[in-house]
Amino acid sequence: MPREFELCPGRRVGGEQPCFIIAEIGQNHQGDLDIARRMIRMAKECGADCAKFQKSELEHKFNKKALERPYTSKHSWGKTYGEHKRHLEFSHDQYRELKKYAEEIGIFFTASGMDEMAVEFLHELDVPFFKVGSGDTNNFPYLEKTAKKGRPMVISSGMQSMNTMHQVYQIVKPINPNFCFLQCTSAYPLQPEDVNLRVISAYQSAFPDIPIGYSGHETGIAISVAAVAMGAKVVERHVTLDKTWKGSDHQASLEPNELAELVKAIRTVEKAMGSPIKQLLPCEMACNEKLGKSVVAKVTIPEGTILTLDMLTVKVGEPKGFPPEAIFDLVGQKVKRHIEEDETITEQAVENHVKKVKC
Repeated sequence: MPREFELCPGRRVGGEQPCFIIAEIGQNHQGDLDIARRMIRMAKECGADCAKFQKSELEHKFNKKALERPYTSKHSWGKTYGEHKRHLEFSHDQYRELKKYAEEIGIFFTASGMDEMAVEFLHELDVPFFKVGSGDTNNFPYLEKTAKKGRPMVISSGMQSMNTMHQVYQIVKPINPNFCFLQCTSAYPLQPEDVNLRVISAYQSAFPDIPIGYSGHETGIAISVAAVAMGAKVVERHVTLDKTWKGSDHQASLEPNELAELVKAIRTVEKAMGSPIKQLLPCEMACNEKLGKSVVAKVTIPEGTILTLDMLTVKVGEPKGFPPEAIFDLVGQKVKRHIEEDETITEQAVENHVKKVKC
């Protein structure tokens, strides 16, 4: 199994650990601190492990022209892209308030550092781990500096190639071994045919010593649950209080009832994964007693007869006798008492029978 590591204090990921579920609030809080608190509580009440935001230091993430360009989208919170982003960006003090609130109600808190200065702030804020958004996964100087902080890292892979992900691995691994990759496709909302869950298996083969997870932007929960069945050890989904709100991420986000159902479904699937050992289970005994078949005499068999296959058949019998898989082993054996037609063949009726051990 992939190695496991402590992602948050007392919470490990990878190996046989339960899937770590991140509720990505992002900027779906509409720039409102009260809504942000409500969303943190919602994530906690729905059973998520972590509430996550997106932190930018805008002058370090965007150049001046990018901030000054007109932004006329129906999702805009300002006349320019800079005004729009400033409306959605919480201050350092507001982040401290939100982290304190998350700690008070008992849910882990972190954010994607959307630029190097944001990472510096989040490091000062003492978040348990850094989330690297897909837009920075091929930003190798950023990756190096973030890895050197020594905190665990969760790295999304939207818009990247396998070659790039190998480079990311080679950069981060020698500096900081505590990281994982998330399969991700950067489209909102994401269509099923563009999800490519098989990349999870490809990552598991290419990077067998780190956990692999999934960051989804699709609608509904089925695909994310399937990712867990394929071995995803971290799942991240955007969340919202209302999909109809202004903002480009809301449509690809889960409302509270959906997030709760996702968490429940993931925990159910984890139980269902069970053991790779195939055997008769205690829960099957009642069915086996009622419907399990036995070897039965097809004809009357006198005492001393050497059994042949044409003397035997398989039926649900009373009492239980030899199981069907023993029928070939019985051929050539001698019976030590008279057996009536349609009677169950029991061990007591066969001379010196020795069960063959299955390998």
